[in-house]
Amino acid sequence: MVNHYSSKLVEKAVDELSKLPGIGKRTAMRLALHLLKQEISFSEQLGSSIINMRNNIRFCERCSNISDMEVCEICSNPRRDEKLLCIVEDVRDVMAIENTGQFQGLYHVLGGLISPMDGVSPSDLTIDKLTKRINKEEIEEIILALSATVEGDTTSFYIYKQLSGIKLKISTIARGVAIGDEIEFADEITLGRSIIARLPYATGF
Repeated sequence: MVNHYSSKLVEKAVDELSKLPGIGKRTAMRLALHLLKQEISFSEQLGSSIINMRNNIRFCERCSNISDMEVCEICSNPRRDEKLLCIVEDVRDVMAIENTGQFQGLYHVLGGLISPMDGVSPSDLTIDKLTKRINKEEIEEIILALSATVEGDTTSFYIYKQLSGIKLKISTIARGVAIGDEIEFADEITLGRSIIARLPYATGF
């Protein structure tokens, strides 16, 4: 399909919007035309909020979750159980688990999964930071809440081996999350039950 634009400005906007995940040219065109129908203040606020987010977002120095401050709201919340640590792939998984309302511990965001095929090694993730954190903090249990994929299982096993010399309870979420599923796409009820019904790691597979 060839698009013909009567405005280079619209064409440029459509090209940029279509670079977003899940946004094709047709959807990008609808978004661009929608913006043209709004008050200019709407576009200014939208652009300003995106630029402000990009320039000022931080990663929590404790757990690597996205944050407005040096330490995120979850880590700084005194009502959270600091002895319980949930290991997740990325910030989308934190949001998914938080939406269940079933977990009151803290998190550690790895920033990805070990995947030799994609050139992702343990050194590319925050596993070293995790090990140092566990040695420093009074953590009694970690929950490996990684996707039920080959990469997720590989990462879980690597972390398990790295922490095997530390006196620590290591659990994994129950397989209410189907094999091959990613955490962020699991429904809240299933994910919540998987957290509650977690299993010792050695018998979790």
